[in-house]
Amino acid sequence: MSAVDTTAGPATGQHSFAFPRHEQTFPRLTPHEIERMRRFGELRSFGHGEALFETGKPGPGMFVVLSGHVAITLRDGLGHVTPVIDQGAGQFLAEIGQLSGRVALVDGHAEGDVETLLIPPDRLRALLMAEADLGERIMRALVLRRVSLIQGGAGGPVLIGPASLGDMARLQNFLTRNGQPHHLLDPGTDKDAADLVERYAAARSDLPLVVCPDGTVLRNPSETSLALAMGMITNHAHDKLYDVAVVGSGPAGLATAVYAASEGLSVAVFDSCAFGGQAGASARIENYLGFPTGISGQALAGRAYNQAQKFGAEMLIPVSIRSLDCSKRDGLFALATECGQSLRAKSVVVASGARYRRPEIENLDAYEGRGVWYWASPIEAKLCVDQDVVLVGGGNSAGQAAVFLSGHARKVYMIIRGGGLGASMSHYLIERIEATPNIELIFNAEVVGLEGEDASLRRVRWRSRLAPDDVQSFDVRNLFLFVGADPATGWLEGCGVKVDRAGFVLTGVQGGQNGERPVPLLETTVSGVFAVGDVRSGSVKRVGGAIGEGAQVVAALHGFLADGSKPAL
Repeated sequence: MSAVDTTAGPATGQHSFAFPRHEQTFPRLTPHEIERMRRFGELRSFGHGEALFETGKPGPGMFVVLSGHVAITLRDGLGHVTPVIDQGAGQFLAEIGQLSGRVALVDGHAEGDVETLLIPPDRLRALLMAEADLGERIMRALVLRRVSLIQGGAGGPVLIGPASLGDMARLQNFLTRNGQPHHLLDPGTDKDAADLVERYAAARSDLPLVVCPDGTVLRNPSETSLALAMGMITNHAHDKLYDVAVVGSGPAGLATAVYAASEGLSVAVFDSCAFGGQAGASARIENYLGFPTGISGQALAGRAYNQAQKFGAEMLIPVSIRSLDCSKRDGLFALATECGQSLRAKSVVVASGARYRRPEIENLDAYEGRGVWYWASPIEAKLCVDQDVVLVGGGNSAGQAAVFLSGHARKVYMIIRGGGLGASMSHYLIERIEATPNIELIFNAEVVGLEGEDASLRRVRWRSRLAPDDVQSFDVRNLFLFVGADPATGWLEGCGVKVDRAGFVLTGVQGGQNGERPVPLLETTVSGVFAVGDVRSGSVKRVGGAIGEGAQVVAALHGFLADGSKPAL
């Protein structure tokens, strides 16, 4: 894999690339380094014009070019082919997806006779572990190459529809949060896009169209349908037995995956949407240890996601878990997915976090994804440029979102149910909000109803809690809701895992299926099922706390798995 060669002539496609760290993105290996890599791969030869890998098909791993040249091209479902860098001896062809054998995002064809060393995904991970200094250079290049594809809008599907369309933002958010390259075409300005809309979109509800690299056209697909079409998820996981099944890929789930996989456990991670959880949608996290200037939730989660794959954790996203069977008829836990499959694991970590709370607001469901948002990413921010917006909430997430949106919107009306921010928001955020001139705080107030036209939000009605009969309104196109979350524990019903009155999972409690033995702090009332992060009763609802619990639970997992492997006396 590579990206457009900035030293060659101009590319004929529509993508543009910039490589501020070109030497790190495309390092050249020395003969000695290649010799160290030979034990991890096998020799493969290709004749002129033969494909080493093809867009949309599973990649076989990383190729190290020993002799000859390989031409890399970009190809999208609209028939556009863009020349890409010509890579030769001493260079390697791969990007971060090849750590887990994901589909290729570009085409690679031999230019003349080519000799390569092919290192399959499992051996590539072994190489990264065994050759630390060389592995660091390779890993950095793999990450930077994916970043280049994302920033250049290359590879992946083409989303066709008006930029203001809510479902356009939904799918764009899904792909962005999962680190998937894609690009957008507006049928109002692009003839190819307009022709496709005329051919495939009989109604507005068919938009956006999604054109996959193989030419398949999807009409306003669900996230799961898009993921299957893109090869993001496969059907082979049900054939495996895992040491640990982690349900949820927020900070707690990702930390569990990294620490468990790095210690040799086979790990599968499931999430119904995207890695990072609610933290992944945070515009900036400023109070996490080690990042004095702050870091976006997406960047922090992305690093952990790549790290988990480096250690061999299998990331199954988006895959929703419908139920957990703790009867252990064959000594194993069974997890049933929404698509009807059953997966087996020796232990389970509940890291499913919480789902965004939906307040009682008239017509709320009619405008979700059409002007009503539960997060504030750059995608939503583009919809708010030079507009007034309303944001509801008084916690840290609300404060971070308000500050972020204030850099794009003309005015941010921040509606807070209580009479102040001191009890629910960090002091540094309060100071920043008070110093931002285009944020207006409205205390003791609540949103009561929504109005719109053409299925899009146009007006937000609100009232003072001190004068409930006095209903006022703001003419806005975007409403952001940060009013807390409820635990995502419905999938645990009937398996014996006890929850508190609010639905959060109880841990460290004597009794239940654990019997009289000492119960580890993070174990639930079912032996072998653990809970970490926001979903756990009594947890500190902070990113740092979630990551700490994800690391801590691995010791308990080792203890449980070791006890299970001992012969009965």
